[in-house]
Amino acid sequence: MDGKKTRTGTGILAGDMAVMTPFYRDVLGLDTDWDGGDFAEFHTASGDLALFMYSRKAFSEAFGLEYQPPKGLNTSFEIGLWLPSYADVDAEFERLKELGVNLQSDAPITYPFGIRNFYVADPEGNLLEIGSRNPA
Repeated sequence: MDGKKTRTGTGILAGDMAVMTPFYRDVLGLDTDWDGGDFAEFHTASGDLALFMYSRKAFSEAFGLEYQPPKGLNTSFEIGLWLPSYADVDAEFERLKELGVNLQSDAPITYPFGIRNFYVADPEGNLLEIGSRNPA
């Protein structure tokens, strides 16, 4: 596999598609053609299948596994949502704060390596990093 020619995607196993998909669509603003079924793809600038969601129940059935989701805040991975600029990060923080989203940061932070970000948790406790590398 040639990493420079390989596109990546992140899949979230969702316990409740009817809660999780609207959070990503309506609260975070990610477009989807979700039809109410076991799979949802979110359209982003990263292209096809960059971020998708699959029903945990359907996944377990497909693989014959019993899936045990993490309890509380899932700190085993994070999903990065990258915005055009630092100002967009600040505006999104304020917007999500007003909506009562489960913020995991008190405010956006700019790190010495050039990323400004903050963290939120989705309804099932998955950690989302919302940030930018562009100060302009």
